[in-house]
Amino acid sequence: MLIQSDWLKRLRGRSFDLELGAIAIIYFVQGAMAISQLAVSFFLKDDLGLSPTEVASMVGITMLPWTVKPLYGLISDGFPVFGYRRRPYLLLSSFLGIFAWVSMSSWVATPFWAIAMIATGSLSLAFSDAITDALIVQRARLEPEGDAGSLQSFSWIASSIGAIISAYLSGYLLEHFGAKFVFEITAILPLLVGISAFAIADNPMSTIYIVAPDPINKSNDGSSSTKPENLSRNSQIWMSLKFNFIQLRQAFTNKAIWLPAAFLFCWQASPSADTAFFYFTTNELNFNPEFLGTVRFVGSWAGLLGVWLFQRFFRGVPTRKIFFWTTIVSTLLGLTSLLLVTHANRSLGIDDRWFSLGDNLILTVAGRIAFMPVLVLAARLCPEGIEATLFALLMSVLNISALCSFQLGAGLTYLLGVTESNFDNLWLLVLIANLTSLLPLPLLKWLPEEKNIKEEIAPFTP
Repeated sequence: MLIQSDWLKRLRGRSFDLELGAIAIIYFVQGAMAISQLAVSFFLKDDLGLSPTEVASMVGITMLPWTVKPLYGLISDGFPVFGYRRRPYLLLSSFLGIFAWVSMSSWVATPFWAIAMIATGSLSLAFSDAITDALIVQRARLEPEGDAGSLQSFSWIASSIGAIISAYLSGYLLEHFGAKFVFEITAILPLLVGISAFAIADNPMSTIYIVAPDPINKSNDGSSSTKPENLSRNSQIWMSLKFNFIQLRQAFTNKAIWLPAAFLFCWQASPSADTAFFYFTTNELNFNPEFLGTVRFVGSWAGLLGVWLFQRFFRGVPTRKIFFWTTIVSTLLGLTSLLLVTHANRSLGIDDRWFSLGDNLILTVAGRIAFMPVLVLAARLCPEGIEATLFALLMSVLNISALCSFQLGAGLTYLLGVTESNFDNLWLLVLIANLTSLLPLPLLKWLPEEKNIKEEIAPFTP
């Protein structure tokens, strides 16, 4: 069973309400937006005729909106629109997403506008994700202790269902109807976010009382210099934001936080060979979109299996140990791609498609097991009071490292002369991409011991 029984018990015991349904739809949309990924890859490759180097670089650029995700939360918290903090921004993100994907399905025909519209769609998704995370945090504060975790589980399940459904459909629809049609379908999904926004309970700011913490409101002699209730609404907002910035600054000047963040960056920033490998599977091995959709579908279920295996067998393993072994195992498994690139699998009597399917399944399971400790570590590093913001910042560090990974991969693809028709050096690119993932292992000492995390992050608190 992939989902823990206690999660299901909590979810079954919850009474359904309209806002919870709206949140589920938004998270479902976030997972289902993956339906466009395969179509984007084929559109850039076939319709625009871009090389592997160009596509890898463009994919990295379209990830930029995810690198500043905490900014969206700060904007929503500090700059209400007509007195509301959530609904207007969900509607704005919905409009951006619809505009971006309608544009991709109709008039976009150049690399510049393609990257601009794909990035706009990425911005739409990142913004709605930040707002919905804030809604989950708000609801979790009102939940009885022990039930708050069910909200995170609920949102994760909704997103996973969207990802699984879109995984196979992405290939089937692309194969039978083309990329433009897939973009039209994708444009419908942000519309669901806009409709769901009207079911969100978004109290106007006039009914919300914001109080900045006491240290900001104290004079030099320790007495209260300005009572919060005597401050204007804007002053209260800015005071609260100021205190959050002070906490974040002090958090990131603490070695117990920035050293693990630096390790995570190095761990994820190794060059990626994914784009060049995509060209190899489509141009050299002649994998059609429907089969690639099937590969993604199997990978989605494999990801769930990886989560279950981590929860069942590896959750109690020390962070340093699990990072070490998952990196070693993932690298060795990643090297099996060399068999496909060099066609050695054929001499072993294994068909290209079966080998690719099995290889993707095993690598996805291993990759998910390897990534789960990242989320656990990030959660443990977040001090009380700024958990949501600091967690979002740590996730942004990972997004920046992923951007660097694609850009480094693009540079290596160019230097090695791998093109849409020349794959002579692809084996070397795959080899470098896998072996460089071992480079951060000497930095494992930057990760804190579990028993010392609370003591190490405590000194930053003002």
